Amino acid sequence: MSTTTLDSMDAILFSLGRSFCTPFAVFVQIQGCVICLLLALGWLMAAYVRNREIKRIKSSMKAGNSLAFLYQDINELEHSRQAKLPRVSVVMPLKGFGEHNLHNWRSQITSLYGGPLEFLFVLESTEDPAYHAVSRLLSTHQDHVEAKVVIAGLATTCSQKIHNQLIGVEKMHKDTKYVLFLDDDVSLHPGTIGALTSEMEKNPEIFIQTGYPLDLPSGTLGSYCIYEYHMPCSMGFATGGTTFFLWGGCMMMHADDFRQDRYGVVSGLRDGGYSDDMTLAALAGAHKRLITSPPVAVFPHPLATDLSFGRYWNYLRKQTFVLESYISKVNWIMNKALFAVHCYLSWGFVAPYIMAVIHITSALRIYFKGYHQFEDTTFASSGMSLVILLAICTFIELLSMWNLTRREVTLCNLLSPEAPRLTLAPYNWGLIFIAMLVDNFLYPISAFRSHFSQSINWSGIRYHLRNGKVFKIERRNDMVPAKTDLGGKHLYGKKGASQKASFLSSLGRNLAHWRQPKKFDV
Repeated sequence: MSTTTLDSMDAILFSLGRSFCTPFAVFVQIQGCVICLLLALGWLMAAYVRNREIKRIKSSMKAGNSLAFLYQDINELEHSRQAKLPRVSVVMPLKGFGEHNLHNWRSQITSLYGGPLEFLFVLESTEDPAYHAVSRLLSTHQDHVEAKVVIAGLATTCSQKIHNQLIGVEKMHKDTKYVLFLDDDVSLHPGTIGALTSEMEKNPEIFIQTGYPLDLPSGTLGSYCIYEYHMPCSMGFATGGTTFFLWGGCMMMHADDFRQDRYGVVSGLRDGGYSDDMTLAALAGAHKRLITSPPVAVFPHPLATDLSFGRYWNYLRKQTFVLESYISKVNWIMNKALFAVHCYLSWGFVAPYIMAVIHITSALRIYFKGYHQFEDTTFASSGMSLVILLAICTFIELLSMWNLTRREVTLCNLLSPEAPRLTLAPYNWGLIFIAMLVDNFLYPISAFRSHFSQSINWSGIRYHLRNGKVFKIERRNDMVPAKTDLGGKHLYGKKGASQKASFLSSLGRNLAHWRQPKKFDV
């Protein structure tokens, strides 16, 4: 059946289809394909680094070293060498208590590091639900682990996390050579502390050693958006050596850098610091100090089973907000450049898929309504060629992402042989594709929201920035969320307000807050 005239809807659709075949529109769609291929290449290189470490461990095990997950050279386990290992203090700022915390804490305090080791769990107050949970855990390991709970009090000049970290540093042992900052929402491998310390001993020029989490999605769209958000950054940590990236969830540093405030690490964090990793990375860049990420520094990061889309949005808001903090003019310029590039690439990634929907819809309408007899419908074939190209590039990108995730899952299983086995089976790659589009579409919105608001609600505390630094801190009961974003941790029992609102409601309140920042909460 054919028709001689186009109805209004088809006319608009075909007009869009033709406009999407103009040189500029074709450039946008080709650009989207290039972005996909560049991501695929980055993940391929990261997978190569992880796989090289996997082969090294397996080769060592075949050669008779059953403890290759701890040391490449089994002679390192000799008592004479273990007795010379330096003292390490592990500082963990805690906030709230959730479903994965006990497992993560156990993995941290049961480290097989052979040298002197102490753990400092630092909390804001004894009212935090984590206080009683971690106290009970430490009481069951008091004969085997050197650990204590430290009450830091309220932060007044910086974020609460940074305040807790600095208080932990003040309380560490006087003989500590290295301090390791860990987040409480990642699972540590038995040999992680030893591997990090070994690299620090080999190269005293290292300023900070870091690692990165391997997100374990719980099945919700929000958890897949978190996974997709972290994956592009993961290639910057899988270098097997020098990197410009820094993750605050795992940072090993020289204790004397804090004792002597070298490079302004203490003052830079204490005096208005909002983000620990962004501040320290800026200091490293300013003083040309070395940041490294060993190939074994990848940590399982289980996400909350009830991680909603609204909580993902809150997390994204906090991640984009860090670009508003800075310590110098150069740091400000770099953050703004990163802001602009990330926003451009995010929407540059999404735009071709929107165009692809129009191309496919136009082609289907032409086929089913018989419009193919008209000359002005020839644009559909060009459009479908672009769609096919985009589909191929998308498949290559997802395949590369799957490959890197597979390598990191294998590596984590080798590094923690006694832990429950990780598997790729729960990963839903259809949802991951949707998460890619959703996350990249929302990132610029969140980034602009952060730029114009200059304030953020982080676990019930609102921080206000001025000239890149925290200058005002608000605490009110009605600002405390029911749970934290990623780990689903309870912050103050029933003290926090329930957050059952939908994502659209949350986004609406955020837009209102944009205009009246003192009236609403994020």
